[in-house]
Amino acid sequence: MVTAIGLEGSANKLGIGIIRDGKILANCRRTYITPPGEGFLPRETAQHHRAHVLALLREALDRAGVQPRDVDVVCYTKGPGMAPPLLTVAIVARTIALLWGKPIVGVNHCVGHIEMGRLVTRCDNPTVLYVSGGNTQVIVYSRRRYRIFGETIDMAIGNCLDRFARLLMLSNDPSPGYNVEQLAKKGKKFVPIPYVVKGMDVSFSGLLSHLEKQAPLLLAGGECTREDLCFSLQETVFAMLVEITERAMAHCGSREVLVVGGVGCNERLQQMMGRMCEERGAVLHATDERYCIDNGAMIAQAGCEMFSSGQVTPWEETTVTQRFRTDEVEVTWR
Repeated sequence: MVTAIGLEGSANKLGIGIIRDGKILANCRRTYITPPGEGFLPRETAQHHRAHVLALLREALDRAGVQPRDVDVVCYTKGPGMAPPLLTVAIVARTIALLWGKPIVGVNHCVGHIEMGRLVTRCDNPTVLYVSGGNTQVIVYSRRRYRIFGETIDMAIGNCLDRFARLLMLSNDPSPGYNVEQLAKKGKKFVPIPYVVKGMDVSFSGLLSHLEKQAPLLLAGGECTREDLCFSLQETVFAMLVEITERAMAHCGSREVLVVGGVGCNERLQQMMGRMCEERGAVLHATDERYCIDNGAMIAQAGCEMFSSGQVTPWEETTVTQRFRTDEVEVTWR
C-alpha cells in the first residue's frame, strides 16, 4: 500500500490531502476570500497560504490518523498556477520531504484534476472537459499523453465568470462563480451574448468585454435584471463548452464524458452536458465541490499514480512553473 500526501496551492485554494491506495483519508482546505469586486493577487494569496499551511498540515495528519513515518511520498503542485502561491507550497513540500526522509513528486495541476475525477467516478477512458479559474480544455487520453483537443484561446471560463461577478459586485464567498450560478437560477429573460467557437477552441474575452459595456446600460434602463444576465451568460458559455466536447467525442468515438475543475460542479453545466450525453447514448461523470474545486487529495492521487509507476522528481527539478501544459506529462500509469 502506498500512502501519499498532496499539497495544492496554485491559486486561492490551499489544500492538503492524504490518499492510501485510492482511499481518501483526509482532504482539508482553506480558501483566500477577497472583498466583493476584488480578485485575489499573487502576493496576498501567498501570504494567506503561508499563514495557514502548517495548521492545515497538522489537521490533515490528524484527520487521516497518519504519522510522518507512515507517508511513502510527498506530492506537490508543480504548476500551472500563480508563482508566489506555488512557491509557498513547494517550499513546504520540499521541507517536509527532507525532514521526513521521503521521495518527492511534482504534479501537474490539470492531471491532478483528471486523476481525482477518474478515482471518484470510476470512469474508464472518458473525454474530459476541464474547466476552472485558470484553465479550459477538452482532453482525451491517447498513447501515454493527455491530448488537448480544444481549449480557450484567451481567458479561462472560471476567470470569465469571476470577472463578471466582480462587475456585478457579487460576494466572493464561497466563490464568485457559485454566486453567479445562484442568481442564474432566478433568471427568466435571455439576453443575446456573443457566442464564440473557433473550430475546437473557444474565446471568452470578447463576450466579457461586450457585457462590461452593455450590462450597466441594460440594468440602468430596466431592460433586464442581474439574474437575467447571469442566466444568459451561463447558457451561452456552457453551450460553447458542450459543443466542443461533443465534437471531440464524435472524433474519438467516445461514450463517456468526465467534467473536472472548479466550474465542473456547476449544476447547470452538468445538466446541459448530461442532456448532450443522453442524446448520444453516452454517460456523464461529474463530482461535487469536494473534488471539483482545487484540493490536496487530487495532487496526492496523481502523485501516488506517478510514484507507483516509477516516477520520482529529482531534487534539482523540484521547482514550480506558471505554465505547465497538460500534454507535457508522460502518463506512465495507464
